[in-house]
Amino acid sequence: MNTRLRSTMAAQGGLVTHAQVLESGLRPAQATQLRRSGDLVRLVRGVYADGELWRSLDEHVGRPLLRARAALMSKQRTWVMSHDSAALVMGMPLIDARSSDAHLTRPGYGTAWTRHGIAHHYAPYADHQLVTTSLGERHLDAARTVADLGREHGELAALVAADWALRHGSSKARLIEASLPMAHWPGICGVRSAIQRADPRAESAAESLARDLLQEMGIGEVDQQFPILPGGRLYWCDLRVGNHVFEVFGRIKLVPVADGGVATRSPTEVALDDKRRQRAIRDEDLGLSEITWEDFFGPGRAAAQARLRADYLTTERRFGRDLHPRLARQAAELRERHGRRDRER
Repeated sequence: MNTRLRSTMAAQGGLVTHAQVLESGLRPAQATQLRRSGDLVRLVRGVYADGELWRSLDEHVGRPLLRARAALMSKQRTWVMSHDSAALVMGMPLIDARSSDAHLTRPGYGTAWTRHGIAHHYAPYADHQLVTTSLGERHLDAARTVADLGREHGELAALVAADWALRHGSSKARLIEASLPMAHWPGICGVRSAIQRADPRAESAAESLARDLLQEMGIGEVDQQFPILPGGRLYWCDLRVGNHVFEVFGRIKLVPVADGGVATRSPTEVALDDKRRQRAIRDEDLGLSEITWEDFFGPGRAAAQARLRADYLTTERRFGRDLHPRLARQAAELRERHGRRDRER
């Protein structure tokens, strides 16, 4: 690559069009050689990515996001990123971005089609729902994206998105407002249900899915981010029903930040701290179960619910159905002190 081509790609977040490759001074044969060598990677027709950048990206977020940006670059300016693609730009979690198409929307009515991995939508949207990134790319905002994801992928996808939107400053009123013009659109019933059930206290997609798993079991009201203070150390438990705590455990807690995880310490230190946390929870006369990502889907879901129900009933027999008054008073005081009183905004 020459300096002009590298400069163009850097300014566009690692992407370049076929026309820009030729405008940089390279001959068609040289452009072909760059593709064959892997220095350029074709993402959509007429748009390439820096090969080194592409190989460094993860398949869960990085690559789907770059494909979405490439799809937008291949279109006229009337198109904007929406659905899964808008979610990826904002950092809104998807249940599985690896299987996502790139989604683009332009104003219009009544038609949608998918071609070469790009889902095209004609749909109206309000001016205030349009967001422009620092790279000049346009996408629909969080409230609109919650509704679009729910209509495209179902209530569970909308629930995960709505929890994230509330956690990042949206209100339920804004989510409802975005869904109102879709009164007769397919899939809107699931969107309405997800908005009604949304809770900003869920700190991850896994916690949103775990709350849904427990609510489906019908064992009682699910509390989220429940505080305890054993030995003067504050812990925020993921979920609670009665006197039983449900902790969500994911491999991401063991993966270093540099590799896409959240761990800032060694796996051994993380595991030891988790054991201390479990002991502290049990020392408060609370039952404890762990939930993993595999428990949310497929045949593992029913098996997980049977296991969790058995754990909960054991705790209920030992400590009763209602939360101990001491723990209830302490939780109210801790939430007041740390500004976590409100369930919704």
